[in-house]
Amino acid sequence: MFFENPEDKNISFENATPRELADGIVKVLDDKKARNIKLLHVEEQTIIADYFVICEGTSNTQIKALAGEVEYKLGLWGNPPLRMEGYNEGVWVILDFGSVIVHVFNREMRDFYKLEKLWDSGTEIELDLEEN
Repeated sequence: MFFENPEDKNISFENATPRELADGIVKVLDDKKARNIKLLHVEEQTIIADYFVICEGTSNTQIKALAGEVEYKLGLWGNPPLRMEGYNEGVWVILDFGSVIVHVFNREMRDFYKLEKLWDSGTEIELDLEEN
């Protein structure tokens, strides 16, 4: 893992590899109790990103909290998102970090859009996370 303590404000992701960045984002989401986190390596399938991080929250409030925490922590660590969409609605928030795109869904939107199925030619990275 690129970092040991996610609360350390002296961490820098400015020179992180895409995988280190993705792992850091997964850690933040896991610590904030995101559900059903998936990490997909899509570098061979698209030029828009190397990794997609996909997860869900249980309510609009939690979805906003998850996206806000990723934005805040990565900003502290020198890598704020290039763009963020959907925050006000709180049903599907997208955070674009260049090499990593984060999708935070509610259950209904995730089931409807089925990004994991759409990008199933990518490689799902096995994560060692506690079940929420």
